Amino acid sequence: MTITRHFIDVRNADGSARRVHYRRAGSGPPLLLIHQSPRSSAEYEPLLAKWAADFTCLAPDSPGFGESAPLPMAAPDVNDYADAVFAFMDAMGLDKAGAYGFHSGAITLITAAKRAPGRFTAVAANGYAVWTDAERADFGANYTPPFVPLAYGEHLTWLWHRLREQSWFFPWYAADDAHRMSVAHDNAEANHAMAMDVLAAGSSYAQGYAAMLQAPRDLPEPGAPTPPVFICGRNGDPLQSHIDRLGTLPIGWAAQKLATEEDTEDASRAWLLSHTASAMPLPRAPDDQGYAIVAGFGQLHWLGDRACGHLHLHAPGCAAEMVAAPGTLALDLPGHGLSDGFAAAPGLEAVLDVLERGLASLTTADLVRITGEGASARLAARLAARLGIAAEPVADTTGASWPDLTPDRFGSHLTRAWGFARAEAAFTPWDAPCAANARPLTADALSPLRLHRRVLAALRARHVPELIAALRD
Repeated sequence: MTITRHFIDVRNADGSARRVHYRRAGSGPPLLLIHQSPRSSAEYEPLLAKWAADFTCLAPDSPGFGESAPLPMAAPDVNDYADAVFAFMDAMGLDKAGAYGFHSGAITLITAAKRAPGRFTAVAANGYAVWTDAERADFGANYTPPFVPLAYGEHLTWLWHRLREQSWFFPWYAADDAHRMSVAHDNAEANHAMAMDVLAAGSSYAQGYAAMLQAPRDLPEPGAPTPPVFICGRNGDPLQSHIDRLGTLPIGWAAQKLATEEDTEDASRAWLLSHTASAMPLPRAPDDQGYAIVAGFGQLHWLGDRACGHLHLHAPGCAAEMVAAPGTLALDLPGHGLSDGFAAAPGLEAVLDVLERGLASLTTADLVRITGEGASARLAARLAARLGIAAEPVADTTGASWPDLTPDRFGSHLTRAWGFARAEAAFTPWDAPCAANARPLTADALSPLRLHRRVLAALRARHVPELIAALRD
């Protein structure tokens, strides 16, 4: 089973365009999977692998999360996120589909099903919230403080501990025995995955959360049209108890408390399989961004002009979005940005092979120039030689080391990444700051927003020390 990633442009309610990133897997009747805040569709990869045998699974990044652009309004509510589901369906050519949502995704889908019941064959909502007025007031005052990058990275320390303690207390800021959760953990990998999603979302993090924490109980009125809806919750989920708040359910609805996450997924799958729609084609992708499939490897993410003839490679540990410019084609190296990576550190020839094969299906005109940033100038020269293109001159520069960004339970890797980004902006190489190595500073070189983008690229990169070492040889 293969999970592929795609981009598509959708039309907002105000007529403006917005780019959406989504994951797709399987074949058969279409099924939407709407994720929780503040995550992205990446959290559904295990579920896509399980359900691809039964459905064409379509998991979009919600507006402002993952790689999807935010909604155009300053303070969207749950109805705006429901409209975004319809906009995605319209762009995909879907008149009707099944849908599954967890937490925020469940809230969005219940509202969407009430607003346009004819668009869904069935809905499965895992962890649907029915907030009290007191809870909405409390959440509004405390749950979503603005997430603003600060010059010296202080926001990263707050972010890590806020996410770490989200599994300890609910709500996360109520750190007392009365609000302890039974699922508390200190799993650095799980916390890091969530932190990466918040870093990708940036200021949209608070918008998406706030909309769901203020959402009303949105069940249809008695006798109103509705698709069949299944609401469930597992032991340990603080929203399981909200099943008791649902009240009388509409005809064709069901609700159930279950023991484990696997139980909720199996029951949801069975519900959705009993109500399915027709299969669907793959829609047209944007012309300036997408993924190239490389057999036996995965996907390479690209940006820019496929017909320009000029490929520009970012430096090891960086990303295409940091170097993309008009009149060029930029792509994320394997294991960088949004590109897939190798399971283990690859040799240089393996990297070159993936790039060569990816470009063969990506470019729509002959390449005449290949350039690279930093150590990737050597990679560009090697790739040019493979493709029979004249290589650009390569400067003999001293290579820098790479910081250890391995996630740890206290989140110190986040502040290391920020310190690296500031040093890199001011010195070349970054790990030898002195007057002789000073780098001229552009106007925004040390702006928190630029540093935020650089940190995200660094944290996404894998096998960087091995690639740097290979390019030195």
